[in-house]
Order: sequence, then C-alpha cells, then structure tokens
Amino acid sequence: MSTASLYRRFLPSPPAIDFASVEGKKIFNEALQKGTMEGFFRLISYFQTQSEPAYCGLASLSMVLNSLSIDPGRKWKGPWRWFDESMLECCEPLEIVKDKGITFGKVVCLAHSSGAKVQAFRTTQSTIDDFRKYVLKCSTSDNCHMISTYHRGVFKQTGTGHFSPIGGYNAERDMALILDVARFKYPPHWIPLKLLWDAMDSIDESTGRHRGFMLISRPHREPGLLYTLSCKDESWTSIAKYLKEDVPLLVGSQHVDSIERILDVVFKSLPSNFNQFIRWMAEIRRTEDINQNLSSEEESRLDLKQELLKQVQDTELFKHVDKFLFSVGYKDNQSYVLAKTGSQGSETESDESCCSATCVKCIKGVGEDKVKAYPSGNDVFTALLLALPPQTWSGIKDQLLLQEMKQLISMVSFPTLLQQEVLHLRRQLQLLKRCQENKEDEDLSAPA
Repeated sequence: MSTASLYRRFLPSPPAIDFASVEGKKIFNEALQKGTMEGFFRLISYFQTQSEPAYCGLASLSMVLNSLSIDPGRKWKGPWRWFDESMLECCEPLEIVKDKGITFGKVVCLAHSSGAKVQAFRTTQSTIDDFRKYVLKCSTSDNCHMISTYHRGVFKQTGTGHFSPIGGYNAERDMALILDVARFKYPPHWIPLKLLWDAMDSIDESTGRHRGFMLISRPHREPGLLYTLSCKDESWTSIAKYLKEDVPLLVGSQHVDSIERILDVVFKSLPSNFNQFIRWMAEIRRTEDINQNLSSEEESRLDLKQELLKQVQDTELFKHVDKFLFSVGYKDNQSYVLAKTGSQGSETESDESCCSATCVKCIKGVGEDKVKAYPSGNDVFTALLLALPPQTWSGIKDQLLLQEMKQLISMVSFPTLLQQEVLHLRRQLQLLKRCQENKEDEDLSAPA
C-alpha cells in the first residue's frame, strides 16, 4: 500500500542562490574575505535539522544556544547537559508546537529563560537600515547570532511562516545566508537582504502581529551556576502560580509572628513535586575520564559552584530555613548524590558523608582527591525564597517582622556572585509568569 510523501523541494532561484552552488560558493568566499562570516563557523558546527515539520523555531533556538556554549542547566540524555528541541517547552507545550508551530514572542521568551542575552524586534519596531547594521554586527562576531522569522512565500518557496538562523552576510551584494533548519525541504541559501526584510515585514495570522528578528548572544557569565527553574514537569504552571500568587495571599491573611511561622505557612502548602521545579546543577565525571585532569574551565566552574553554595549557606535566611526544617523533621528526599556514570550510563557508588548538621551532601568519587559539597534541600529552599519578588512579603502585618523579612531577602549585602544567581532565578520566574499569562507576544524585552 503506497502512502503520499515528499522528497525535498526545488529551491526557487532567483531569488535564492543555493549555498552549495558555484555562485553560492563565490558569494561565500567574497564574504569570508571581508570578515562577514565569523559567526558562520560556530553555527555550522551545531547545524541541525528540525525534528518535526513545525519545530523550526525550536530547532533554530537550540542550534544558536549550543553554538554560544550556553549551559542549559538541565540534562538532555544520560548525564549530558545540551539544548534540544524537546527541552524548550516552557512557553508552549510541545504537542501544540508540533501541531501549530510557535510564535515569535514565545521563541523570544524561550531564549530569555534559557539564559541568553536577547534583543528582539518586530519590523514595526525597527527599520531595514537598522536590520542591516545588526546583520553586519553578528556576521563579524562569533558571540552574536541572529534568528529571523519570515514568510516563505516572498521567496517563492512553499509554506508560510518559518524560523531560521542567519549564517552570514555579503555586504557588497547585500545578501544574507539563511541556514534553513528545514533541511529536508530546502538547503542553506543566499537571499537579498531587502527581500528578507520584506518577508519579515508580514503579519503572523495567529497573533495579528508583524514578524521580525532577534539577536542572541552569550551573557558575561553563565546565567545560572548552581540553580535553575525547570518547566519540564507539566505541573510547573501550578507551582509558579503558588509562588507568585498564593504565597503573598497566605502570608498576608494568616497570623504570622516570626520568621519560622512565615516558613511554616509557605512550606506546609508547597506542592509536593516542587523539587521538579527548581533544580541544582551537579558536575559528574564518566568512568573513563577519572584519571584525566580537569580542564581549567572545569576547575573554574567547580570552584565557582563551591563558592556560590558557601555564600547561600552563609546567609541569615539559610540559618532560619535550616532551623525550621530541622524542627519539623524534614528529611532530604531529593536525589543529591553525585553519581559517577559508566559507559552505559549506569550509576556506580561513591563515598558519601554528611559534612555538617545541615546534611549538605559531600561526595568523594573514586579517584578524586577533593571532597566536593553539593546542595541539599536546605539551600534549595533558601534559593527558592530568595527568587521570589520582594513584594511577596509586603502583606505581612507585623511591621517589625516585615522589616526583618526584607532584611533577610535584601541582596544589598550579598556577594556579587550570589546577587547574580538570585537575579537569574527571579528573571526566570518572571518569564514563566509571562508565559503563564500568554503575554509573550506583548513584551519581547528581558525582565527588569
């Protein structure tokens, strides 16, 4: 029995010029000589084909994030942290994206929440001259990449709205290289920049808004060194609602006369699966790597994580949380044991001890000289509380207690490293709220 199917599409030329054609290679060499293909090499190293016909936005974003070496802070498969389309679902469930695609605003929101530095513009918020300057800027740097969303029909191609990264620019010919992630359909191709602008300057019928482009670059430091919020579990919306809406009401409506009472009010109603919402990022080493020295980058990352964990545990809020959890007999049931994985991904044993009364896990793997401390529930709870907006506690009626709480969460006295970590979590929480309220297409900017 036969089934209807397609094998690629013929690339309409003009207006496009196949990247691998004789003319396409000539355009590439001209741009390379002029220094406007700097971003191309990192992008091409991580070039991927979208895994679903409607995953162009997710494929473009994961490709760009990986090319910028941004740590997702979440596991992809096995022990590996890596951006994949399947991990980009905070702003829209994957089943919906698979069926209907994704809007420009939601891809922008995903880029923000993944920790990248993002500048996004609809064509109504920019000009073709500005767009050309941005294309030139990213084409001469390997720390800035652009994603464009456009209507294929303007290029005489089949289909409607589409996302793809811009891989380079030939200034003399004023042509941009489209690294089309739908490689099963069209190959990478050069397109006149004016035509690309016209294709972006179209209305997305699903939102009634113009399409556009975004510049994505790596932040000055990793967005989150130790903690990250995750929406992998479908219950994240209810957890985010509890933290952003219910907690302020609870502390304002109930009689609270001490910090411990505040903690009791917050934690007794905390959803049981909240530990799927805030995660800590551990580093593990594979069996075959045990005898190899850590690179300077790995050593630096581990040292920063150790320092950050110490800074969390040095806060006055951590001391209150630790005391409260001990008083209610809390047992850390989260999986905070550092596993050393073998070639098949199986866990092997490591020496584990409890470093202090706070039961922060210390694990010493086979062949390791240094004992590393890793987070436990106490400091994860602390990080979660610090991530909440300061106005969360404004409903506390006892003014002295309110001032004490404000003092505990104030970042003024925090070391810079801890300030940055808390701000990252707050931005993530704010973005998740934006997603929850379906306001991604209204506001493309990063949270304040």
